Amino acid sequence: MLDYEILRLIWWLLLGTLLIGFSVMDGFDIGAAMLLPFVARTDNERRLVMNTIGPVWEGNQVWLILGAGAIFAAWPMLYAVAFSGFYLAMFLALAALILRPVSFKFHSEVEHPLWRSFWDFALFISGTVPALIFGVAVGNALQGVPFRLDGALRMTYEGDLLGLLNPFALLCGLVSCAMLVMHGGAYLALKAGPPVADRAAAYARFAAILLLALFIICGVYVWVGLEGYKITSALVHNGPSNPLLKTVARVPRGLLSNYATHPWMLIAPALVFAGAGLTIVLLRGQRVGLTLIASGVAVAGVVATAGLSSFPFLLPSSLDPNASLTVWDSSSSRTTLLIMLVATLIFLPIVLAYTAFIYRVLRGRVTMAYVEDNSSTLY
Repeated sequence: MLDYEILRLIWWLLLGTLLIGFSVMDGFDIGAAMLLPFVARTDNERRLVMNTIGPVWEGNQVWLILGAGAIFAAWPMLYAVAFSGFYLAMFLALAALILRPVSFKFHSEVEHPLWRSFWDFALFISGTVPALIFGVAVGNALQGVPFRLDGALRMTYEGDLLGLLNPFALLCGLVSCAMLVMHGGAYLALKAGPPVADRAAAYARFAAILLLALFIICGVYVWVGLEGYKITSALVHNGPSNPLLKTVARVPRGLLSNYATHPWMLIAPALVFAGAGLTIVLLRGQRVGLTLIASGVAVAGVVATAGLSSFPFLLPSSLDPNASLTVWDSSSSRTTLLIMLVATLIFLPIVLAYTAFIYRVLRGRVTMAYVEDNSSTLY
């Protein structure tokens, strides 16, 4: 029988898996939407881009729902603090995401250029705003957010929307945008016909170079000027979910300490360099199938780097470090984690199998001839 400590660790790994799944699967259609004004120059080319992601984007968003559901059920304190503190930012991201189905629905209903340009812009916003906000949210989570807990574990958040837009968080937002543009460009290079695929490949190469540069700058920023967090008291891994039972100190370069203690964790940033580097090389060689895998590896590396750097912290508090939420003191009960694990082991393979089946059915490029021949039925 799994004990409480193991279940908490398993759910931390599952949460990371779901967030990586969302970033990889939904990341390429977000990136394709961001690239829409740049890789498509005519109405038919823009419809071509829309029809590469139109049949799959809804299925990809299942990963976002699973990730949010996992936070809600397995880490309720994290859900309460994050969704309260980042309320306005999350509202903007969700409002932008809602523009995506609306754009697909209404874009081709009227042939007037102004009508279609409006929905093209809406689709671009539906990719760019979430990409930036998700990165900004991760940047704030890494450096701590201004909340405190009273003796009854009631949360008070003392930040605002503008406070989230600090230099490190914005830098993480740019990393997120570059990462998803690279992934979206790699996807379009595989799925779209020429000339959209050729332009997308060029943007993907540039975004991969930019991602590497921004990732290095983030590392330097963490090394030089960003404090991390360290637990300074004994912590019972099987203990009650009460964050106030420990003491935490802010320490220079705290986000790098895990790599000194556990060098194997360096595999995460190494995946970023390997994935982005291979993306650049493979695009030059027209190996577009392998390119999408390589860009997915880089995306997974970025998300894993954020998670491993902050472990065991889920959301540190910049106001009262002792109230920081960790893997060991902010989870649901052992029974809840166990029941959820059984449900996940049953349903996650079904989701994976269905996803694989859909992508097999929809394999192949979307060409200009296909769009022109089916203009009355496509997006």
